[in-house]
Amino acid sequence: MSLQLTLTKFKHECGTDEAGRGCLAGPVTAAAVILPQDFISDILNDSKQLSENKRDKLRYIIENEAISYAYFHIYPDEIDKINILNASILAMHKSIALLKIKPEFIIVDGNKFKPINNIPHETIIKGDSKFLNIAAASIIAKTQRDDYMCKIHEEFPMYNWKQNKGYPTKEHREAIRKYGITKYHRKTFRLLPEQLKLDF
Repeated sequence: MSLQLTLTKFKHECGTDEAGRGCLAGPVTAAAVILPQDFISDILNDSKQLSENKRDKLRYIIENEAISYAYFHIYPDEIDKINILNASILAMHKSIALLKIKPEFIIVDGNKFKPINNIPHETIIKGDSKFLNIAAASIIAKTQRDDYMCKIHEEFPMYNWKQNKGYPTKEHREAIRKYGITKYHRKTFRLLPEQLKLDF
């Protein structure tokens, strides 16, 4: 099934999405993308459905062809203060604010959002598999976040973030049990299934 470019007829409709919401470590990262009205792609889809190789190709295309795009990381200390839902929305707001052009309309992946700058918006469940501009935002958010996780992997290789990107894999949880936590872990998250006592 091919994705629609946009929901509305506005020239500058922006799609926004986040990555890393369910992770135990690292930021939640959002992106906002305004695509040109003649944008076509037969491989662009929700970033979760694509291989890393395809995501990297698409990232290059989006960064070169988008009218404007931006991304923003919200880090664990902030996530722990305001909770993951608010952090995800804040990351979307920050990325939208960084766009070179103010969007006329925003479409958001998911079902929760807060208005920003009086711009009309609509939330769309599974929007990243329905609209190209949300799918493009999901690619930028995912690839930028993955880059960040690979960078901090160098500092703490025992958690293998290069591979698991901070998600709650068995290996990641074993490393938390063995080595404790780092400054990159989200302290308000259930880091171990039985929530063994961790010394913060």
